[in-house]
Amino acid sequence: MRGTRAQTNTGRKEGVNLNKQQKQKKETTIDNYYSPNGTEGERSANDKPEIPANWIQAVEELKTQLREAEDNWENNLKIKISHLETEALELKQENSVLKAKIIQLENEAKEMKDEAKEMKDEIKRMKDDLQRNSDQKEKDDQKAKDEIQSLRTRVKQLESSDLTRQQDTIKQNKKNEKIEENVKHLIHKTDDLENRSRRDNLRILGLPEDHDKRKSLDIILEKIIRENCPKILEQEGKVEVERIHRSPPVFNPQRTTPRNVIAKFKNNQIKEQVLQAAKKKPFRYHGNMVRITQDLSASTPKDRKAWNTIFRKARELGLQPRIKYPSKLTIFLQGKVWSFNTTEEFQAFINKRPDLNRKFEVQPQNSRESSKDAGHYGHGTLHILPD
Repeated sequence: MRGTRAQTNTGRKEGVNLNKQQKQKKETTIDNYYSPNGTEGERSANDKPEIPANWIQAVEELKTQLREAEDNWENNLKIKISHLETEALELKQENSVLKAKIIQLENEAKEMKDEAKEMKDEIKRMKDDLQRNSDQKEKDDQKAKDEIQSLRTRVKQLESSDLTRQQDTIKQNKKNEKIEENVKHLIHKTDDLENRSRRDNLRILGLPEDHDKRKSLDIILEKIIRENCPKILEQEGKVEVERIHRSPPVFNPQRTTPRNVIAKFKNNQIKEQVLQAAKKKPFRYHGNMVRITQDLSASTPKDRKAWNTIFRKARELGLQPRIKYPSKLTIFLQGKVWSFNTTEEFQAFINKRPDLNRKFEVQPQNSRESSKDAGHYGHGTLHILPD
């Protein structure tokens, strides 16, 4: 483009110079022809033809026009030169912009190199931490082996004396019972803490996996609420979710049912409103049935499942059973509300009442039923009615 402009300007300059030379040649020829000092002027006065006055005037006018044309050509040439200088200045400015962009790209490349170096340093630090953890684990394993060896030595010493062994066994049994009680208490506390940490969570069951590819889960949750209980959005405005994800996080291709979705609400009141609305009617999303329940620890549904037989029988007897949080059974009997934390407590209660004892048969559930119950929980089909 720049070469084409330069060639065009050069051609224009050469054309102007050629026109000037032709003009000067023509003017010189006319002047010489009519000049008394020219070649034709050297002719004899007798041979010189008479020139009409109007011709001389026409020649003068032609000279004037030629001079004006020359002045116009010079002005046009100056204007074109000015335009060329302006274009050259613009090209310089464009060159400056390009240089600035090149410098910017070089700076970005340098920043990327620095970030790559930082990432390498971070990976190295992580490797060092893993190595330290591995060394610490080996030390802990050795320490555990030493402790085990020490315990074995103690067992051998206890076996050497029958009386001492019996006494220690009794003490150990008592200690084990206390530990078991403490463990049960701690497990109960842990489950309680876990359930309390999940009190702002809702579990969504039956939402197909392919919806995640089109929209994010928080948008899907808002659409579910808007479709099934729009009054909540009208009253509260936007539903703010602190965190929402699939559980388990890794999809199993052999799984025939979609994974559950767990959503943690920032506002517990909105969560409760959604939960109560889900209890009143089934929710739908794009024609699919979805269930929304309270998110609980893994052990709580199993504990609640243990009440199923008792719950159904108590409901048949009109005892108005309810499952209180997290897995406590309450019944209404003789104008009073009775609460039981475990099936054992309930068994001990009905053993003191012959009229109820023959109506209830409390049997522990086998492992197959427990695993089946866990699967039901994953599919959202619990048979007990939470309060």
